Amino acid sequence: MKVVVAIDSLKGSLSSLEAGDAIKNGILKAIPDAEVCVRPLADGGEGTVEALALGMGGKLETVKVTGPLGEKVDCVYGILEESKTAIVEMSGAAGITLVPDADRNPLHTTTYGVGEVIKDAIAKGCRHFIVGIGGSATNDGGIGMLQALGYGMLDKDGNQVPFGAKGLKEIETITDDNVIPELKECSFRVACDVTNPLCGELGCSAVFGPQKGADGAMIIQMDKWLAYYAKLTSEKFGKANAKHPGTGAAGGLGFAFLAYTNAVLESGIKIILEETKLESYVNDADIVVTGEGRLDGQTVFGKAPIGVANIAKKYDKTVLAFAGAVTPDATACNEHGIDAFFPILRRIQTLQEAMTPAVARDNMETTVEQVFRLINVKGV
Repeated sequence: MKVVVAIDSLKGSLSSLEAGDAIKNGILKAIPDAEVCVRPLADGGEGTVEALALGMGGKLETVKVTGPLGEKVDCVYGILEESKTAIVEMSGAAGITLVPDADRNPLHTTTYGVGEVIKDAIAKGCRHFIVGIGGSATNDGGIGMLQALGYGMLDKDGNQVPFGAKGLKEIETITDDNVIPELKECSFRVACDVTNPLCGELGCSAVFGPQKGADGAMIIQMDKWLAYYAKLTSEKFGKANAKHPGTGAAGGLGFAFLAYTNAVLESGIKIILEETKLESYVNDADIVVTGEGRLDGQTVFGKAPIGVANIAKKYDKTVLAFAGAVTPDATACNEHGIDAFFPILRRIQTLQEAMTPAVARDNMETTVEQVFRLINVKGV
């Protein structure tokens, strides 16, 4: 029996590969001669760097960059040396979790560190990038990232504008004379699962600004500044389109990638499944196992387990899912390719207890073992 395992991380508990290894151990306890292949899985958000870099034979790099508030932070990203690919989560350099609640203010937070990570990867030979842009603390339209890459976001006196959304207010001229030359050799697959435009009532300021600390007055100001920045960008680079779906992602970082780099915005799970070549492993499997921390009705809307199930059903494979928690509306998953799902909790526990890595690993392994014992008795 061949089983392919591709499970998303149980956030705060087990990484994708840790959960996958627990599943593998459970299967082998039930069926010792099974062939079990564990593949990394993520959706472009938290855990993507670790899942892809380690799961695909790459390495992790740590670089000190400018954090969202201008302080130095350590950002971890991955490198796949064979394909010269860097795997980056913008949240590692400009994420909202790096900003204390009391200090959240998008007028001041910057994406400069994201550009520094890209520069570091370019210096190490990378020319292909997979970038997750979820979880941002910023609303600067990506100008910080662009400044780090050498673009001039200049005020009326010819000086670089300050960090944060407040810098957008002062942009008068955009220059590209000092852009690092290697950037034109680079391609970016940007994991973006929102469709918001840059500006307007569905734009980044109005929709995502409040969670980043913006009040009503700030939202109006930032939206106006972003519109002018988009106009200047369009005059400089004809391909800029502030209405393109996803340009409002990460406070306008999606717009910056599309307008200033060789980038495409794509579904996170689509990128991961293609880059990991999961389909080539699934096509001759007997059973495919997937899952995530919490399986619910939202799982069917582009989450990683459904992406796995869609591939498996192309080859008519049996798909099982395991999750830390399962809600009543998770039955929707049965209509989207998951044949059966199982919560791994085996007794009453507090959330803190259940999420302890050792406990979660044991719960996963034991639950999987029992399911595969039944499969071994009854057949696939």
